[in-house]
Amino acid sequence: MSEAAKWYIIHTYSGYENKVKQDIEKVVENRKLHDLILEVQVPTETVTEITDGKTKELERKLFPGYVFLKMVYTDDTWHVVKNIRGATGFVGPGSEPTPLSEEEVAKMGVDIGGNIEVNYAVGDTVTISGTAMDGFSGVVQAIHLEDGTVDVLISMFGRETAATLQLNQVIRQDD
Repeated sequence: MSEAAKWYIIHTYSGYENKVKQDIEKVVENRKLHDLILEVQVPTETVTEITDGKTKELERKLFPGYVFLKMVYTDDTWHVVKNIRGATGFVGPGSEPTPLSEEEVAKMGVDIGGNIEVNYAVGDTVTISGTAMDGFSGVVQAIHLEDGTVDVLISMFGRETAATLQLNQVIRQDD
């Protein structure tokens, strides 16, 4: 019966995604519906955020307000989902569940890797931190997220010097 399982999307109240996922998993366990509801996912991505020279790993929801569900659509599974607190219904025309293919789910980035975000941009003035050039100021020339580096034009001793630094070795100066 698991070969008849398809991906569906459930709409939830904002912030209830994980609670809806847990509640569905609890109902599946209690009612022994493992052969009908195979997988419940709240797609997330890990983002590395660099602020003021400090690196933080954050987990963000790719689709806030939505839960992905791989299941065999029956009256029982429909009632399970509709009776979960925080779930408002299936995504589809007139709230009729519309199945997605495996390819569509993959294209939506359900299994996405990490991203890096920094709080400075090209042209911003930054201060160098954690190197031999601590305290010097410079202007961001290029950001290379894939390499984890940033090119900065630093003004030292009356001359401008280009330097390539790690993303967390520069701190944006607030104007």
